[in-house]
Amino acid sequence: MSLFINITLDGVSSGMIFAALALALVLIFRATKIINFAQGAMAMMTTFLASSLLAQGLGYWWAFVAALAIGFVLGALVERVLIRPLKGKSELNPVVVTIGLLVVLEGIAGVIYGNASRGFPAAYSQSGLTVGRSKIAFSHFDVFIVVAVLVLMIAILVLFRATTLGLRMRASAFAGEIARLLGVRVGMLLTLGWALAGVAGSLAGLLVAPTSSFSPYYMDLVLVYAFTAAVIGGLESPVGALIGGLITGLCISYVGGYLGSGLQPLGALVLLMVALMARPEGIFARHSVRRV
Repeated sequence: MSLFINITLDGVSSGMIFAALALALVLIFRATKIINFAQGAMAMMTTFLASSLLAQGLGYWWAFVAALAIGFVLGALVERVLIRPLKGKSELNPVVVTIGLLVVLEGIAGVIYGNASRGFPAAYSQSGLTVGRSKIAFSHFDVFIVVAVLVLMIAILVLFRATTLGLRMRASAFAGEIARLLGVRVGMLLTLGWALAGVAGSLAGLLVAPTSSFSPYYMDLVLVYAFTAAVIGGLESPVGALIGGLITGLCISYVGGYLGSGLQPLGALVLLMVALMARPEGIFARHSVRRV
């Protein structure tokens, strides 16, 4: 029973990290109908920059906030410089560009920082909490992960559902031409959507780095899990990203705990296939009627 509880708690912690990166994918897909395959690499770069700031003697939380700010700027730059010029062209072009950006960013990180794994500090202790007389596989840092992702999720929900800015962003995503005719600066809001996705991705990178081998490629597998989570929850649903992240984290944790960690990627693939066959639009997707 204790093994099951520990595996479940580990799945919750991992699932929240997947949810953060899935949220970044959802934000971009809602705005531009594009899957950003470079989202993990962008998070990796901001985490390496945070590591550099820490090495220069900057405090942990200052480096943490700086990484989120850099993620915001990087997301905006990618949209303005690489994605916006592709508007109106083949839908395959943005896919190729984001995959190319993934390769470029990982190459740059490898040249600057090397390909060897290194450590990254955690915000809080990673030692398991003691409940009664037993120690569980859930640390203070895991609590921080859950709280940080929930705060991010709540902030985004409040932005989209309770503010005028969020209403304009939703209008720009779902009816861009109509919103533009009503005076909404659609281009600026799409850039903001990419920037917010950069923040969510950077948060995921900072949360996963202390728990894995920190290298230029450490976010690749996390991106696969996050994509699975986004598909399960629905590529246009922020809440779905959270639920999908938890489902993915728990399933992968159970596979790793009972069948072996080497089968976790296969478990994610099976989960993705089942989700696509059972409900390809996602759990929280809204059905829409298309007029033909």
